[in-house]
Amino acid sequence: MIKDKTIALIAHDARKADMIEWVKHNVETLFKNILVCTGTTGGLVEKTLAEYAKEKNITNPYNLIKMKSGPMGGDAQIAAMVVEGKVHLCIFLIDDLSANPHEADIMMLLRQCRIHNIPVACNRHSADLMITSDLWFKDYKPTTPIYRKFDRGKVY
Repeated sequence: MIKDKTIALIAHDARKADMIEWVKHNVETLFKNILVCTGTTGGLVEKTLAEYAKEKNITNPYNLIKMKSGPMGGDAQIAAMVVEGKVHLCIFLIDDLSANPHEADIMMLLRQCRIHNIPVACNRHSADLMITSDLWFKDYKPTTPIYRKFDRGKVY
C-alpha cells in the first residue's frame, strides 16, 4: 500500500455520526494515511482514532491536521490544499436536508475537487467504494483533466 496519501474528512452536523461510523469501519486504512479535517469533525475523528489506538495499544498511530470549522473557513482551507495537490481523496458528508450559510465555500471545495481530478464522496457508499478501490493501494497517477473547446465536427 502506498502510504501518506492525504484524505480530507468533512461532515455537516447532521452527518457527523455517519462520519464517525465510517471512520470506525475504515480505521486501519485511515491510520496509514494523512487526515485533514474541518474543526469539529477533526475533533470527533481524533477522539475516535485515539480510542481505537488505546484499545489496540498503538502509540503515535495517526497523522491528523485540523483546520478551522467549515463556516469559519475550513472548507476554503481544504480547497486550497486541493489546488496545491496536497489532497488525494475528499470524503464530504453533506447535509442535503438543511440550508448551509457557507454554501459558497462548500460549492467552491467541490468545484476544486472536480477541476483538479480529486475523487470526492458525498455519501458513505461512495466513500467505501473509493477507499477500498485497488487503485487506492497502488501508486496510481490519475490523468490530467482535458479542458478544451468542443468541436462538433471532430470525431474524438
